[in-house]
Amino acid sequence: MTTLVHLLVLLVVSGTMLYRRGALMTTLVANAIALVICSVVFEPSYVAWGLFIVAALVLLPTPLRKNLISKPVLSIFRRVLPPMTSTEREALEAGDVWWDGELFQGNPNWQTLLSYPKPTLSEEEQAFVDNETEELCRIVNDFNIVHKDRDLSPEAWEYLKKAGFLGMIIPKEYGGKGFSALAHSTVVTKLASRSCTAAVTVMVPNSLGPAELLLHYGTKEQKDHYLPRLARGEEIPCFALTAPKAGSDAGAIPDTGIICQGTYEGKEVLGIRLNWNKRYITLAPVATVLGLAFKLYDPDKLLGDKVDYGITCALIPTDHPGVEVGRRHLPMGMAFMNGPTTGKDVFIPLDWIIGGKEYAGQGWRMLVECLSAGRGISLPALGTATAQVAYRMTGAYARVRKQFKTHIGAFEGIEEAMARIAGKTYQLEAMRQMTAASIDLGVKPAVVTAIAKYHMTELGRAVVTDAMDVHAGRGVIMGPENYLAHGFVSQPIAITVEGANILTRNLMIFGQGAVRCHPFVFDEMQAAANTDKVKGLTDFDQLLFKHIGYAASNFVRTLMLGLTAGRLANAPTSGETKRHFEQLSRFSAALALVADVSMMLLGGDLKRRERLSARLGDVLSNLYMASTALKYYHDQGCPASDLPYVRWCVRNALYECQKAFSQFFANMPNSFVAWLMKLVVLPFGNKVRKPNDKLDHLLVAAMMKDHELRDRVTAQVYLGAEDQPLAKMEAAFKAVLAAADADRKLGKAMRKGQMQEVEGPQTYEDVLQRALQAGVIDSAEAELLRKAEALRDEVIQVDSFARGHFTVSALDKSGKSHSQAA
Repeated sequence: MTTLVHLLVLLVVSGTMLYRRGALMTTLVANAIALVICSVVFEPSYVAWGLFIVAALVLLPTPLRKNLISKPVLSIFRRVLPPMTSTEREALEAGDVWWDGELFQGNPNWQTLLSYPKPTLSEEEQAFVDNETEELCRIVNDFNIVHKDRDLSPEAWEYLKKAGFLGMIIPKEYGGKGFSALAHSTVVTKLASRSCTAAVTVMVPNSLGPAELLLHYGTKEQKDHYLPRLARGEEIPCFALTAPKAGSDAGAIPDTGIICQGTYEGKEVLGIRLNWNKRYITLAPVATVLGLAFKLYDPDKLLGDKVDYGITCALIPTDHPGVEVGRRHLPMGMAFMNGPTTGKDVFIPLDWIIGGKEYAGQGWRMLVECLSAGRGISLPALGTATAQVAYRMTGAYARVRKQFKTHIGAFEGIEEAMARIAGKTYQLEAMRQMTAASIDLGVKPAVVTAIAKYHMTELGRAVVTDAMDVHAGRGVIMGPENYLAHGFVSQPIAITVEGANILTRNLMIFGQGAVRCHPFVFDEMQAAANTDKVKGLTDFDQLLFKHIGYAASNFVRTLMLGLTAGRLANAPTSGETKRHFEQLSRFSAALALVADVSMMLLGGDLKRRERLSARLGDVLSNLYMASTALKYYHDQGCPASDLPYVRWCVRNALYECQKAFSQFFANMPNSFVAWLMKLVVLPFGNKVRKPNDKLDHLLVAAMMKDHELRDRVTAQVYLGAEDQPLAKMEAAFKAVLAAADADRKLGKAMRKGQMQEVEGPQTYEDVLQRALQAGVIDSAEAELLRKAEALRDEVIQVDSFARGHFTVSALDKSGKSHSQAA
């Protein structure tokens, strides 16, 4: 009995210390004190003391531990460590760990999340959004851009150059705007609500491209020459990375540069002879300066002792001899300038390498470091804009459009789709703000921005698909009045670029997160690769036992939080959101445990088991998305109107986490470990439920009311003048709301037969006259109804064109496109 008491005490003390992430020495001391007290109160237990002494000998840093445990483990670790290319290593090392690290490690400090500054535009940035961005939105006509001109108008091109849209990220000292990432995101979001073509044209020079690369790596001479010209719009930049045989596998680009002697401006200089064939390059057809990624070789060792330098970036004027630009691709649903560029035996001076010759071979690192931040701004802004237009217009349309004598938003089938639109749009705005704000904090969160790029483009696609279903025929007939079609058709473009979404989900989010966000794995890999075997073993020994303690802590935390549905977790708030924080902590601990077990069980095979790693990436992604919804809610001052939206976002995220874990366990190669993990993570089974019908109803009701939440969630939507399609739908929506009480009176009277029956067809005006005669409504109410009906009738119409309006201008008489004929 005494031994059992001692063992139970050791179990409780060890479990408590592990749950609280106590240090090793602290845990050992606490157990020793507990054993001493038990020995005094009862009598000593030699079994318990023996176990404690053995544990101390194993766990304390001694030569015995190093040689008997760490050395064999290091040998195994080196064998199972997956091979890593230089491009993979540079991609892993790019960017920073941010809030994703807290979520991945199983014990997020929620107070840290809430203490991040609220994302806010400066007065200058807000003025630019309210004035210059509004004006550019007014100038562009998206239907003409896509279906007629296949380009921005000359007026739009001139204005975006003159107003500084192309130099938003360039510091003021070079003549740029020096705007924040949040401002960049906000401008692109507003432009995309009007024209995705205009948004892409603006976002590319401010995203991954020459300006950003010059800012971070350019020589003083390169910065002084190019940045002021880029800021003024005198230079139009593009950046060429993708090749026909190297898309997502950018490290396989076949484009080459050979260091050699050549002639430039009449002088013999050391330079590079380039050959390239690139495609999908945005702005290439109109670019005046070309950023180019290629593999650099020095077979004659003119630059140094190396032959193969690797990927390098250079900046080349497009009027330089041999540079070919001008031909176009035609991205579906948009008409932004995008096309191929080629060059054959093009000689450039060595100092055209971005950063100078010292940066020869550093191109891939430069690109992934910039991309780790940039992918969290532009493409997520497109997804957000598409969703915000869909949210605002679908809510209005569902209130305006009637079927079976009631507005279609009242039908539960419609409501189901609208609830998804509402919840996902709120989620998108929350993610947009928090992700952009992280970059403004000076962080380059590689995993967070990969999450944002993948999920925000996918959410945008899902939202506009639901909106199209609700609009039905109103959404599928193309024309100037259709405010959904271009977003619907063009959304797949954002899905495919800056890392195709399939690649991003299956390889990047967890693949990079598991290494970078884990507190020990990357350092263990570095120790294993250390050529100094003594130091490598010493470092690995220390890391290994910290890792063991971390894994044991995650096991205890996951079990206890699973058994209590997260109620043991710390939360920074009280009220309803307290449970949200607790549940997220529970799944965060589970992710930390399952990630460790899967890496130990599968080793290098986890890299190839993409569907397994993708599911763990889904858990991390949904934890991040729920975090952003909670952060946004608290940043807004915790308004009661937002609570249903926050509840929907968190419930949906928790449900997706549970689903991802269940699918992971169902497909683990070791069925016993899978069973054990599921028992620890989900001890009571799949108890998390999706948002229910009642919650869906609350979200949709807010979509169809004119109030602050609706305006805030869609704040960047450009409505335009009263003759524009979004403004007309908005006017009809407000007119219908203003006439709602009178409409209810009219409907009730008609159902109860309070109005004189008249045979034959009746116009709406006839009905109003009968209602006036019967005293059902007064003249003011009749006028409200008359106005609402007129606007309703206008906005439910679809575009039509005269016969012969369209001509086959893009085809020649042989039926081939111009590009084929050429």
